[in-house]
Amino acid sequence: MKEKLEAILQAARQAAEQAPDEKQIEEIRVKYLGKKGELTALLKQMGSLSPEERPKMGQLVNDAKARVEAVINARKERLKSAAVELKLKAETLDITLPEKRVNVGGLHPLSIVTNDLIDIFQSMGFDVLDGPEVETDYYNFECLNVPADHPARDMQDTFYLADKILLRTQTSAAQIRTMETRKPPIRIICPGRVFRADEVDATHSPVFHQLEGLVVDKGVTMCDLMGVLEQFAHEIYGEDVKVRFRPSFFPFTEPSVEVDVSCTECGGKGCRVCKGEGWIEILGAGMVHPNVLRSCGIDPDVYTGFAFGIGIDRITTTRYKISDIRLLFENDKRFLEQF
Repeated sequence: MKEKLEAILQAARQAAEQAPDEKQIEEIRVKYLGKKGELTALLKQMGSLSPEERPKMGQLVNDAKARVEAVINARKERLKSAAVELKLKAETLDITLPEKRVNVGGLHPLSIVTNDLIDIFQSMGFDVLDGPEVETDYYNFECLNVPADHPARDMQDTFYLADKILLRTQTSAAQIRTMETRKPPIRIICPGRVFRADEVDATHSPVFHQLEGLVVDKGVTMCDLMGVLEQFAHEIYGEDVKVRFRPSFFPFTEPSVEVDVSCTECGGKGCRVCKGEGWIEILGAGMVHPNVLRSCGIDPDVYTGFAFGIGIDRITTTRYKISDIRLLFENDKRFLEQF
């Protein structure tokens, strides 16, 4: 049996050394160490030995099994190492090759300005809300003190989808929905897209962006409105910019104002951007009309408020000195890469 053990050990070592892969190694392990393997078969033959010889032979067989197992495991490790080396050689990077340029995306200028506006007004305590782009005539006009026969409707060319269903012409509809569901004090902004049937040119688009602002509380005055808007203008354009308030008319505010800033191109001296006036209009605002408060269930004798609508596209073009609003929508990479 000793001679058989040595022969088996020698054969197992030779077979393991010549095994080309792990699959062959596993077959060798089963052949010598499995339940029906050659070393297991020797253990079963120990019944023919005398009681004195059995322990010695058992020890020899177990030692042989350990040696065969060690040979097989060593071969496995060498095969694994060789496979790793081959993989590394196949995946070697040539660091002398020129790099491949990867274009990294960035925020659109409209998104940059919108985020800045949100940050500015949130720092003043405003909440950010959203409203539906498909609105009803009730929220877009009627509740904003614009009845069906009101001449103010002629100022806005509206996209109607069905009877009294339309694409919102202003984010002001969001203030009505807010006042219906919230009790004062209210301090919110609502940025989003609006739609009007305008001809496309350098300053107009049928799709543009607004940011509606609303404050309702006891004791709110026109001075509060002016202070908020002056702070906003200085945050966007810098401390040196001048702000001007002009009387205007909006059916949902009384009194109403339009807000101008000194031209960022010429500093107020007059140029082609400001059409020689030295001022650029950026938004409309005013004190919330008592009829609007009353239609939302808020007592105008107790509460007052102000609202403003900022043209985000106008802020973007004036801030970055963009001469044509169409550049914001044409997705020209040469333009967008500047931001």
